[in-house]
Amino acid sequence: MPKHKRTPSHRPSRLATATATAVALTGGLLTLTATTATTATAAPKAPAAPATQPDDADFNGDGAADLATSAPHANVSGKDKAGQVVVTYGGTQQRHVTYSQNSAGVPGTAEKGDIFGADTAYGDFDSDGYDDLAVGAIGEDVGSDADGGTVQVLWGSPSGLSGGSTITDPRPTKHDGFGGPLQAGDFDGDGKDDLAVAAASGAATIDIFDGGIKRSGATGGRYSVLPPIHSGEGAGAFNLHSGDVNGDGKDDLLVDGYSTADDYNANLWLPGSANGVTTNGVQRLPAGYITDVGDTDGDGYGDVIIGLTWDDGIDGAHKGGTVYVVKGNANGPYGDSQAITQDTAGVPGGGETGDSFGAELDLGDINGDGHLDLVVGTPGENLDGVTDAGSVTVIYGAADGSGLSTKGAALYSQNSPGVPNSNEKNDFFGHDVHIDDLNGDGRGDVIAGASGENGSNGAFYTLTSHTDGTLKGTTGTYTSTVGISSSGTPRLGTNFAD
Repeated sequence: MPKHKRTPSHRPSRLATATATAVALTGGLLTLTATTATTATAAPKAPAAPATQPDDADFNGDGAADLATSAPHANVSGKDKAGQVVVTYGGTQQRHVTYSQNSAGVPGTAEKGDIFGADTAYGDFDSDGYDDLAVGAIGEDVGSDADGGTVQVLWGSPSGLSGGSTITDPRPTKHDGFGGPLQAGDFDGDGKDDLAVAAASGAATIDIFDGGIKRSGATGGRYSVLPPIHSGEGAGAFNLHSGDVNGDGKDDLLVDGYSTADDYNANLWLPGSANGVTTNGVQRLPAGYITDVGDTDGDGYGDVIIGLTWDDGIDGAHKGGTVYVVKGNANGPYGDSQAITQDTAGVPGGGETGDSFGAELDLGDINGDGHLDLVVGTPGENLDGVTDAGSVTVIYGAADGSGLSTKGAALYSQNSPGVPNSNEKNDFFGHDVHIDDLNGDGRGDVIAGASGENGSNGAFYTLTSHTDGTLKGTTGTYTSTVGISSSGTPRLGTNFAD
């Protein structure tokens, strides 16, 4: 039996409410305990020079970043857990549009348990200059295949996402949950965005649709890779991420699952090549479900950021959770490794059992100094006696460009000045985190999901980056804000597209 069986408390946040087993999330994170942590909001002052954000979607081509946020358990027309996705179109006047399978042009029909929005990924799949959004509906019944799952691409246009196409599952009946997880990337370096699709249960095989996707649903091609992870119920690929680690101009694929070598959780680096993703030269990295890739030290190679939330019981674990920074070089992720915990000098708070520091993370330039910063979600954080209120920590890139530095790191909770609302039990603030320059000022704004807000209705909070380096928001985005039913447990803020 694989070690660290994927119980709800250890599931990746992007899929934490996406599958049948994850419905029991309240039996996982809700049981976490920790002592009071210290909140700090000081941040380094930002230089005036703006920086291009590396990870922003633009669905309508207006040059402003857009954000896609899932409410995968949303009730749609009386259908529980049908699922919805909210797109926030950035710019001077930001607006929200909510999509479901009942929206005009979106394939299918909203049905009970579809879990539309279980995972999402964006890329310009048809090469028309507008980003598109791939949405997994992992509970979709496909013909007689119950819970087989499906993937739908919503197409970008000058007016935003409009219409959609279905990506055909190449192996129906062989697994459940096709479409969870998803990840886009240019794995063969041909300038076209490819889409990697795994299944939430049953299969380790990952399908990669390459050479572009047409609005008919046809793809330029498809191939599959079988990384050395276990298949079977509760196994398969738990998380996917992409980025150019070895600097060869082709995105590599990071796959998380139970290693066939020893049954423990592991992240595996699968290099991109002229023929796409390959298992030749696969490299094992530290465990931890959530990853990101970015060049934190400016050396031209992507560094792999890993969130390992376990308190103990697996190599590399630390009480409260650990973030690993694995440096890339020309041979892949073989460089030095940096470990960051809440007990690291400069990081606010302290490592406490069940914090889940690193449950989510994202890279971007928050203070506009041209260096990547890191935001880390800690949804199990107890603050001032409030259980699982949650927090986010910002770790800034060093001014000399040497990489991430914990000096001046800042912790934000809903009791921090400038953060809307207040700490409440089981909010899980930081359930997902994202950096997007929504207002186009050259500084990345931090968006924090709180999937447990208002009795698991969920919410997300946009914290705008200011010239003094601090983050401030004026209001949250709630189910009532975006027209999502409060029936059941929508869990808005579960997942942000990346």
